[in-house]
Amino acid sequence: MARDYTVQMLALVLALLSVAEPPRVRAARTLSQAHIEEEFAREAVPYPPRRLLLRAFKQDRELELWAGGASGLLQMITKYKICASSGELGEKTRAGDGQVPEGFYQISALNPRSQFLLSLRVSYPNARDRKLRHGGGDIFIHGSCVTIGCIPIEDGPIQELYVIAADTRAAGARLEVHIFPGRAWDALLPAASSPLREFWSNLREGYDWFERERVPPRVTVDAAGRYRFSR
Repeated sequence: MARDYTVQMLALVLALLSVAEPPRVRAARTLSQAHIEEEFAREAVPYPPRRLLLRAFKQDRELELWAGGASGLLQMITKYKICASSGELGEKTRAGDGQVPEGFYQISALNPRSQFLLSLRVSYPNARDRKLRHGGGDIFIHGSCVTIGCIPIEDGPIQELYVIAADTRAAGARLEVHIFPGRAWDALLPAASSPLREFWSNLREGYDWFERERVPPRVTVDAAGRYRFSR
């Protein structure tokens, strides 16, 4: 009974929010809502989810969407193609370097009036970036196929992802973003220079944690600027 009431209340909240949504978001919902519900039903994940993780792989040009309920393991819902790129593999360290950040972030804001249709702000710089004095900002996942340091996934996919992100936030969940150089760690690490190899090895710890647990780790940063992972 309590669960049914919670589901009904979430549905009411989403319905009320949709009435007040900006025109681009209403249009995105009209185009995407039925397909979104089909995707989540296929993986037996309640919608809106109570946990959401995006994993971007720069070399592979893919963005994975994982989601789950308030407890339990996350399921992969879908993948989006990253349709343009700038910079090279490796972390972002300064404004104007054209680099896509690598590391562990959140979606910190939703922009319904983006110059690239719709966009989701990535929380760069994070605690590690600030500790190491990395510069720059304004990193987004957005529509269109142009970029200088962002993650573009075309207009159709961003409409779907934006609606999912908006509904997930309305349900009180945090949206996490993990950005990696690629999936082929065994090839990437030996070819990297010493400082980059150390950084990527640290990123791989977080990647392996999720691969093993299927639940995002709690991420902190130690005094040396290394990511630490825990339950």
